[in-house]
Amino acid sequence: MTLQLPAIRDQTLLDRALTHRSFTNENPGWDHNERLEFLGDALLGFLVADLLYEVYPDMSEAQMTRLRSQLVDEPQLANFARQFGLGDRLSLGRGAANDGGRDSEAILSDAFEAYVAALYLDSGLDVVRVFVDELMEAELDRREQAGEDAATIELTIDAKGRLQQWALATLKTIPTYTIVGESGPDHARVFTAEVRIGERIYGRGTGKRKQEAEKAAARVAYGAIEAEGRSGA
Repeated sequence: MTLQLPAIRDQTLLDRALTHRSFTNENPGWDHNERLEFLGDALLGFLVADLLYEVYPDMSEAQMTRLRSQLVDEPQLANFARQFGLGDRLSLGRGAANDGGRDSEAILSDAFEAYVAALYLDSGLDVVRVFVDELMEAELDRREQAGEDAATIELTIDAKGRLQQWALATLKTIPTYTIVGESGPDHARVFTAEVRIGERIYGRGTGKRKQEAEKAAARVAYGAIEAEGRSGA
């Protein structure tokens, strides 16, 4: 049976969940979905963590953390939004709509988080839990059928993790990340992040989200360290 997106009964909540900031910029008086997005992000993180804790009793903390991050990252949430046709239901400004906003990973993932939050406010945590559990279990099943063992799905440490390991082992400190730039229209923001270890800037990177920019900066930094032969690799 195909999983259905639970309905939100409160029309005001539903409208808010599906309204992007670009629409409110052109239509003053409407509420956009960014506050709901914040709440939905927290709900998804909690519910997925709870599910993994129950389903995989032998999985380590590091494994659960890595798998949770994959299940709630921007590309995955955007795929869920596409699965339920949220893109066609969004209220977007003309610029965002013309620039492909209905298939933008950033906009779709934000809308999915907002929808989850609106569903929680409308129907309560139990309804959201059932929906999220069924959705994530189906995704885990899909990955396992594709030959990806749930306990080892891309558990290699990402660039931020590798950089932190090197910094701790070599310099006895950890990297710090700072957003040093932000550009572009509301529907297509680009962030620039800088990573420092001690007083030295090791790299800069850009991304559609702050976390993406930080990861990009970490990749640049770790690549430079490897090139200098100081990574220990």
